[in-house]
Amino acid sequence: MSLAPIVLFTYKRLDTLKNTVSALKMNTLASESELYIFSDGAKNENDREYVESVRSFLSTIEGFKSVKIKLSTQNNGLANSIIKGVSEIFKEYDKVIVLEDDLYTTSNFLEFMNQSLDIYQSENKVFSISGFSFNFNRDTKSTYDSYFLNRGWSWGWATWRNRWVDIDWKMIDYDSFISNSIEKRKFSLLGSDVLKMLIKQKEGKVDSWAIRWFYHQFKVQGITLYPLYAKVSNEGFDQFATHTKGNKSRYIPSIDYLGNSNFTFPTEINITKFYQKQFQDRMSMTQRIISKIKTVLRIKN
Repeated sequence: MSLAPIVLFTYKRLDTLKNTVSALKMNTLASESELYIFSDGAKNENDREYVESVRSFLSTIEGFKSVKIKLSTQNNGLANSIIKGVSEIFKEYDKVIVLEDDLYTTSNFLEFMNQSLDIYQSENKVFSISGFSFNFNRDTKSTYDSYFLNRGWSWGWATWRNRWVDIDWKMIDYDSFISNSIEKRKFSLLGSDVLKMLIKQKEGKVDSWAIRWFYHQFKVQGITLYPLYAKVSNEGFDQFATHTKGNKSRYIPSIDYLGNSNFTFPTEINITKFYQKQFQDRMSMTQRIISKIKTVLRIKN
């Protein structure tokens, strides 16, 4: 099994970054994996000291086959950093594993991601691999350690060059899509949040690489593989978070603490209906409203 390079994007969060790197180093394949780190430049003078502290720490990282650090002299923002960074890595490699600086991984995260990348490499319908997974009820009739959904997730993920290079980040077909009520309803099956997010992206009110990624996956009818037990948890839900908002309880996963390295994967390359239904319930408008109420109550208290 050839190992995919790990690409880590970071900005100013030194506390979570240290934990992210520490957990990643505990992975069984860490010492055999190449690590690329993209450090974004400071957005303003207030952030400059934080960015410099992060960069001082980056120079001390070891425990991987190699560590290559790419320092930006300007602030690109997360969306542009990921689009440009992943595209740069794909000039040399045909697959990649991507993390951000507030994600903690289990010791078998790299095992799961690399095995998945190998197994589904020639299955073009499989658009990406997610390391994160929701805490769903289990299908007791299934023996698989993973399942397929119609939407990707951006908290620890992997994909292949031939799935990435054709993405239209400018969304040139947006006008025809937004005027098509049938297509909009189909797109909304990915979650109650996606259509609103896509509109905001087009209007310049948000800057998200992920919503454009999801949109392309929808157009090519791709699916994403998820682990039954999460290999990633997001610790970015605090006042310092740039992009992670909302109530954390909605996204608390069932973590894989056993660390097994042998996985069973679905042989049918299609959406797993048992988990797809739970996903759509979790991403429904009702659940979004409940989550917002909990967030407001938490702030007031």
